[in-house]
Amino acid sequence: MCIVTRNSYSQYPTASTAIAASVSHPLTTPVDFEPAENNLSSLPLDCGTRYTISMLQLSESLLNRPVMSLRTGQAVATTTEPIINPNNLKIEGFYCTDRFSNEKLVLLYQDIRDVIQQGFVIDDHDVLVAPEDLVRLKQVMDIGFTLLGKSVVTLSKERLGKVNDYATEIETMYVQKIYVSQGMFKSLTNGSLGIERNQINEITDKKIIVNDPLQGVRAAAGVAA
Repeated sequence: MCIVTRNSYSQYPTASTAIAASVSHPLTTPVDFEPAENNLSSLPLDCGTRYTISMLQLSESLLNRPVMSLRTGQAVATTTEPIINPNNLKIEGFYCTDRFSNEKLVLLYQDIRDVIQQGFVIDDHDVLVAPEDLVRLKQVMDIGFTLLGKSVVTLSKERLGKVNDYATEIETMYVQKIYVSQGMFKSLTNGSLGIERNQINEITDKKIIVNDPLQGVRAAAGVAA
């Protein structure tokens, strides 16, 4: 079940109301979320108040999303790729395409005010920064770590497959679960294999090593929030 939290945007009451109508960008259906029953539009919004859904979301629902300025109520960029820290599986930020200059910029995790159906909410365009200006994040960006397509093996060297998706807790931006495709035959019989983050033993450049015996769950449908 989703958890709905309430955040006040009284600093920019007019712009925050405009956000809801400024972009027509449907949210990829997140896990444990029934749009017909839990649509944000059915909640009372007044006095510049915004409601946020707090839950796990699959990778595709975080990419190619508008980045909304709370000051203007307009989209200022679009997320293109996550910056994942392999040391703790946290999304430190997102590479974005600037709407005005088409430059590649970075949206840091701490500058995200909210995640709503229309996209990511930030204070204004000026929080987006050039990658070369992020000295403290340079090492993580240089690694260029990606989860999708990474091979997954157990400590006993059993090959489980490759990561085909992952679920992120949007309030902390920690990856909480990875999903592993197991080849054509196993996928037909068992679906994807869901592995919790506490079952991951080691991450290298080429593979993810999980505890053995594996205690993941078969996850043919959805994420357990």
